Amino acid sequence: MDSVPNTALPLRRATLPKSERLSGRDAVDALFRGGASGFVYPYRYIYSVGPQESGSPGDTSPVRILFSVPKRYHKRANKRNLLKRRAREAYRLQKLTPEASACPLKIALIYSSKEIENYARINNAIRKIISEIQSRL
Repeated sequence: MDSVPNTALPLRRATLPKSERLSGRDAVDALFRGGASGFVYPYRYIYSVGPQESGSPGDTSPVRILFSVPKRYHKRANKRNLLKRRAREAYRLQKLTPEASACPLKIALIYSSKEIENYARINNAIRKIISEIQSRL
């Protein structure tokens, strides 16, 4: 059997480490105060491009993201966790690359529906959100 040389491009690791997640009260408050926003069903998103804060030691990633599912719409923690897992997985597989944003970018995704959407719908929504943010940058 002939061996075919592997000419495929090297795959980038599709991970979502803690350094790429937005955390800390000051960083989140600054995002919600001064960020631009939009809506793609079932998500409301807020993003902000700006200088990197020196306060947090884990701010090494150029793109940091926050996932939120309000208790107002989904009282049970297992449902909130399910929706956050689906969103994290969808973002992880198609996340913004560091080359896409020259300045540090912060994003918050807030699930705004009372219905529990399936993964395909969440994946399409996050794909649209990423493309909208890239087109606005």
